[in-house]
Amino acid sequence: MEGTTISGGQMILGLVVGIALLIFLIMRTKIHAFPALIIAAAVTGIVGGVPISQVNGMITKGFGNTLASIGIIIGFGVMMGQIFEVSGAAERMALTFLKTLGKKREELALALTGFVVSIPIFCDSGFVILSPLAKALSRRTKKSVVSLGVSLAVGLVVTHSLVPPTPGPLGVAGIFDVNVGSFILWGIVLSLPMVLVSMAYAKWLGKRIYQLPGENADEWVRPPYQKPIADVYEADEKKLPSAFMSFAPIVVPVILILINTVLTALKTDDILSQVMIFLGTPIIAVGIGLIIAIYGLTWKTPRKVTLQDMETGIKSAGIIILVTGGGGALGQVLRDSGAGDYIAKLIADSPLPAILLPFIVSSLVRLIQGSGTVAMVTAASITAPIIATLGVNPLFAAIAASMGSLLFSYFNDSYFWVVNRLLGIKEAKEQIRVWSFTSTIAWAVGLMEILIVNAIFG
Repeated sequence: MEGTTISGGQMILGLVVGIALLIFLIMRTKIHAFPALIIAAAVTGIVGGVPISQVNGMITKGFGNTLASIGIIIGFGVMMGQIFEVSGAAERMALTFLKTLGKKREELALALTGFVVSIPIFCDSGFVILSPLAKALSRRTKKSVVSLGVSLAVGLVVTHSLVPPTPGPLGVAGIFDVNVGSFILWGIVLSLPMVLVSMAYAKWLGKRIYQLPGENADEWVRPPYQKPIADVYEADEKKLPSAFMSFAPIVVPVILILINTVLTALKTDDILSQVMIFLGTPIIAVGIGLIIAIYGLTWKTPRKVTLQDMETGIKSAGIIILVTGGGGALGQVLRDSGAGDYIAKLIADSPLPAILLPFIVSSLVRLIQGSGTVAMVTAASITAPIIATLGVNPLFAAIAASMGSLLFSYFNDSYFWVVNRLLGIKEAKEQIRVWSFTSTIAWAVGLMEILIVNAIFG
């Protein structure tokens, strides 16, 4: 910040007051996370010594720069997700995994279904859509609905937290200014162990909380444990889209973005490479996926209905775009005020591994206010200016911020209630065992992974 000298103590005071205010506004008032982020950004700057005349410019600059890279993608992604919900594509994916993996691997099939489905669909919506499948499998195979449902839930939440173009990690990528293709690749690689270890816990837990669906919709029974029956779930597949069309809107954009990443790294300049690089830019790639979803999954649906469905998806995108932009505004104030550089010097002299900073901040924010998306975006906005001066790979820092958001999902997290209610778990102690412990296992595996990959590749 030119022409202004601010003491380190004042910078720290501004940050502490701003973050404390942010937490208070989100936890104790009716103010939403978006205006809370903007208010916190302004207070952080003013208390931290930034001239009042400059604060507004910092906020608008940070908001605009962040959304310039990811706002359009979020809009495309939620429209695609809504089409997946209404077309039956998600159920088709589940059936495909069930048939491919064979009998007695229903947990793995559901986990993989959640793993793929949650890339364009919010995990809450994905679980609502697919939980009837878990109940049907439980009824037919006599496997506990807990082991099946938790496997599905963890597959959904891990990619929801780690793999763009899901809005949360996409916002984090924008704030850290990292390559989306690299984020996707690393996100997928690191997500798999987190899902598999959590799934093993789900299978163990299903034998301790052995619950099956009853005859009526909201009825649950707990008979003595019995060995599973080999069976294959069948559905009215004539009403579902083909497996090819169900997977294509997700797979095609991911492949295009990864091709873009590889060709960009190779610095090729022939015409074909330039075309593929253009098609693999995240905005274009996700736009192509959306077009494939529109014409491949809704060709039997009237034009008016399809447009209404996409507009329904857009309604859910607005608040995510605003919260992400608000996080960018806070981060910009920290950058321009010099607070980020000052804190970076303090951390560099401490024994704390710098890669853990975004992970810890995200974990703390998650515990305080419940939302994984808000936790990772807030952690990114606070730590990105600091990480930039510590020599840490910003890609791994972004992934660390995303991983931290998985810690101990409990009563202040909407997904906690969605999972437990739809699985018929009513006792608080069991609810914590079913989902709080599961999300924490995924978090712990992620912590070990990020420390390992940062030590090797960072």
